[in-house]
Amino acid sequence: MAQKSAVAARAPKKKASSWQKRDWVAAYIFIAPVTLGLLVFYIWPFFQNIWFSFNDVNKFNMSTFVGLENYIKLFSDKEVWKAFGNSLKYVVITVPAGLFLSIFIAALMNAKIRGKSIYRTLYFLPSVTMSAAVAMVWKWIYNEQMGILNTAIKAAGGSGHAWLTSPSTALYCIMLVGLWMTVGYNMIILLAGMQGISVTYYEAAALDGAGPIQQFFKITIPMLTPTIFFVLITSIISGFQVFDTIYMMIGKTNPAYDDTQTVVMLFYRQAFDYGYKGYAAAISLFIFIVIMIVTVIQLIGQKKWVNYD
Repeated sequence: MAQKSAVAARAPKKKASSWQKRDWVAAYIFIAPVTLGLLVFYIWPFFQNIWFSFNDVNKFNMSTFVGLENYIKLFSDKEVWKAFGNSLKYVVITVPAGLFLSIFIAALMNAKIRGKSIYRTLYFLPSVTMSAAVAMVWKWIYNEQMGILNTAIKAAGGSGHAWLTSPSTALYCIMLVGLWMTVGYNMIILLAGMQGISVTYYEAAALDGAGPIQQFFKITIPMLTPTIFFVLITSIISGFQVFDTIYMMIGKTNPAYDDTQTVVMLFYRQAFDYGYKGYAAAISLFIFIVIMIVTVIQLIGQKKWVNYD
């Protein structure tokens, strides 16, 4: 065996034929647009952003190197930590609630009920609707004077509430909109994972006397673990990056602006309202590092969970 391997190692490699070379050229041509797009719109801006974070960049993109000054300012800026607290609160509340609702609805859609395709479409529609349109509709629903919500409360004998201008309720109202938009998308992913589980597991469990609830917790949830982790990671990332719904629903003159401002909103405000692009770049890298740390912790937790089972 050792002699054969030695002979194989000394054997000259076959040259690629003309047809193989043509295939390679065609493959490179096909991937060139995507590769160029990644380089121009993702990779180059990412490294440029890192460079900007160590500079004082004015509105004309003229940069002056300042070293770690932006990062020192970031960690001592109370507004950054206030915004980060709002982002963290959004993630801590919406991610578990959204995951629970998505699994629950996916389990219902996986059962034998009439009109499943209609229900799936209805649940999935909010996730493919433009965020700006969704935000404007919900903004009118929450309107203090003419909103449907306050109108219904007053018709029932209650008193209306300033849902989007009250610091105590504004962020929670936005969380509800976020859940309404994302639950359907996550439900489709989890439903696909459930339908990939072999029916033989459930048949064997039914023969052993396991009921639907036992089958769900002993078969569905363990077998769905990789899909659950995928949904969990993507939900946390999107939760930290929430911007559009808050930007559309909460104006700069809103009394609850500071209590709903997330880190991404602060980044936008520093970059485009104030023109502090270097400081905004440092904030964006701070968000990136936080998301990467959370993702790595989740991946380590997933490996331990799988190994434990």
